[in-house]
Amino acid sequence: MADQQLIEAAAAQLRAAGESGVPCSPIRDLLGTETDIDVGYAVQELNVNLSIESGRRVSGRKIGITSKAVMEQVGVDQPDFGTLFIDMEFGDGVPIPAGRLMQPRAEAEVALVLEHDLDHGEHGFNDILAATAYALPSIEIVDSRIADWNIRIVDTVGDNASCGLYVLGGKPVPLRNVDLRTIPMQMDIDGEVVATGEGAACLGHPLNAARWLADVMSQRGTPLRAGDVVMTGALGPMKPIAAGSSVSCDFGPLGTVTTYLEQNEK
Repeated sequence: MADQQLIEAAAAQLRAAGESGVPCSPIRDLLGTETDIDVGYAVQELNVNLSIESGRRVSGRKIGITSKAVMEQVGVDQPDFGTLFIDMEFGDGVPIPAGRLMQPRAEAEVALVLEHDLDHGEHGFNDILAATAYALPSIEIVDSRIADWNIRIVDTVGDNASCGLYVLGGKPVPLRNVDLRTIPMQMDIDGEVVATGEGAACLGHPLNAARWLADVMSQRGTPLRAGDVVMTGALGPMKPIAAGSSVSCDFGPLGTVTTYLEQNEK
């Protein structure tokens, strides 16, 4: 485990990048490790706690690294997670100020909204089914405080799993009305198809990702609660976007969600 002073320095470096809008060098260089996930989470937790103390409201969690290809790329055998805040949430069709982001990329995901707490320690597939109020089509706008997306697992975990913003569709769908494993996904940017996929691309089923997250959060003493949004992970590759870009995602029976990145200040 890295020295606490190095953890605090890495957290401060990420905060400064977020506040200035100028990406920083990889925090792995400061921490002296590329692979120690616990060190990454220590950095993340420090900044999340500071955000909560400043008055930001937690709205849920996101799951990242849900495909085997990305796991191999960053050298891990499990997903990661980050914390969502209510000021990161946008509704379907609501423009996003480009100044809120530095190096944005879009991913199409299934979002779950919980009706019941998930605090059993170990959870079954049916626990997730029973606890979920509904699913929504969603877009995650991932972002990195690390320059040029030059990241390894410690960098992205420390950087709150590269959280940026997220967009939720406006038509909730009960799980009994849709098979999340087989739903199709098509993401368009400025009217051009840039990514396709299906629900099974997310750990075999988006609810498998939610089950993993429920176990991890419960074990860490911060269980998922009723009302939380869970971004379950990408159904296809992430794609870069810029000011002026429009993004539209079609999930078949789950519905559609759109957003637009407008040129505004923070």
